Amino acid sequence: QVQLVESGGGSVQAGGSLRLACAASGRTFSSYGMGWFRQAPGKERDFVAAIKWSSGTTRYADSVKGRFTISRDNAKNTVYLQMNNLKPEDTALYYCAADRDLPTWRSPRASASDYDYWGRGTQVTVSS
Repeated sequence: QVQLVESGGGSVQAGGSLRLACAASGRTFSSYGMGWFRQAPGKERDFVAAIKWSSGTTRYADSVKGRFTISRDNAKNTVYLQMNNLKPEDTALYYCAADRDLPTWRSPRASASDYDYWGRGTQVTVSS
C-alpha cells in the first residue's frame, strides 16, 4: 500500500514555471514506477511523464517534451515535475500515480490503467 500527496500547484502566466512534488510513503516495491497525469474540464485524463524509480529512466508525452522534466529524490522519497514555458493548454488537475509492478526489464508505462495508487491531485492554471 502506497500513499501519495501532491503539492506545488498554482496559477501562473504563460511562459512561467512551476515545480510539482509528490511525496510517497508506505510499502517499498522492488519494481516501481511513478507517473504524472493531468485532466482538464471536459477532457480525458492524459499521460504527462513517468520515471522508473530504480534506474531513473524517463518517458514523456509529446505535448510536454522539452518543457517538462520528471525526477526523483531517493532520500526524500519524492518525485518532482519541473514545468517550464507553461502554456494555457497545460491548465489541468495534475495527479501523481504509482505503478507497483513495473517489470524490471521495461521502461515506465503511459497508460493510467497500469497504475495502482493515486494522489488527490493539485491544480495548475496557466493564463494567457
